[in-house]
Amino acid sequence: MAEKLEDLNLPGATVARIIKESLPESVIIGKDARAALSRAASVFVLFLTSQASQEAQREKRKTLLGLDVIKALEELEFDDFIEPLQRVLKDFKESKNKKALPKPKKPVENGNEDIEEEQEDEAMDDETGD
Repeated sequence: MAEKLEDLNLPGATVARIIKESLPESVIIGKDARAALSRAASVFVLFLTSQASQEAQREKRKTLLGLDVIKALEELEFDDFIEPLQRVLKDFKESKNKKALPKPKKPVENGNEDIEEEQEDEAMDDETGD
């Protein structure tokens, strides 16, 4: 848990990058506006986290899930954020599944072809449940 209120602010460089990417190049934003946006973003994250936590508690869970955040957005009537968040969660799950796939085994070139064939047979048996 944060010890000071300032610890709850998002990193300034991150906020500045988001602001820069969101505005036309001709727009200049002052330090006070960046600070205000940083604080507002931090408060929003805390607000949404609190609501998502309540959703998880209703389901008798201690772990917050993406679905809890989506439900919190619905309850707080931030409907415009739901579809983009669902896309991000879907992409995240797909990339996570790709990382979880086993890497193909490299062939051994020291005369152990029989061992390789046995390993392939065992892998096939594992996949088919034999």
